[in-house]
Amino acid sequence: MLALEMARDGLLVPVESTQTSAQSSAAKKKTAALRSWISLDQDGEGTVLDLDKYAIIRRVQIHARDLRLLDPLLSYPSTILGREKVIVLNLEVLLRDPFDDNVLPIVEELQRRLPLVSANFQGQGEDEETSGVQKDVETDELKFPFEFRALEVALEGICSFLDARTRELETDAYPALDELTSKISSRNLDRVRKLKSAMTRLTNRVQKVRDELEQLLDDDDDMADLYLSRKLVGTSPSVTRVLQIGLSLHLP
Repeated sequence: MLALEMARDGLLVPVESTQTSAQSSAAKKKTAALRSWISLDQDGEGTVLDLDKYAIIRRVQIHARDLRLLDPLLSYPSTILGREKVIVLNLEVLLRDPFDDNVLPIVEELQRRLPLVSANFQGQGEDEETSGVQKDVETDELKFPFEFRALEVALEGICSFLDARTRELETDAYPALDELTSKISSRNLDRVRKLKSAMTRLTNRVQKVRDELEQLLDDDDDMADLYLSRKLVGTSPSVTRVLQIGLSLHLP
């Protein structure tokens, strides 16, 4: 989940410190399970947070139905949603533990690439608002805002993950087909049948991601909702922008 948060003096105020005594006592009565999140700021620094769903909802200001999309125990189609201060990204492997071998490369790539460009994106000029990029006067280099760079890494990670699964399936499928061609047997037929089922499941997974991306690209309003930095133009100068990206962890 990509999140863009606001905090005075560049510090995030803990949610607990803003609760009244009545709210605190009510929260204690709730038995919400804690989930772990890894938060990466604009410098690529990571922090693991153990928060329940109510704390996450207050922190990034989203509806509970949006948060349910990220629950690895529930089955939801691939989704990319732009909200006021957050991009909700529900795509394949991102709902797993970030220390999982399939997720770790995505986290490491985020930590490597996020610090390369300053997060002070102002979105000045009509051309910049249209393209979603910022031109640095000193380097004369086009730079994407934080949320787009984070989203780009996440999408690259998803595509790489699915591509790796495809290559693994091909590696198993071709020898199985050759063996079936040379010798027809129940064992070889069963092996090919299982590989065909795996191919169908993988094709469906790829199609879901493709459909979501195509639907997003076909809707200009949905695309504009992903431009979080532009939504902050005109915000009070006393408010410092703190940009964060969080990946949900699934704890058994």
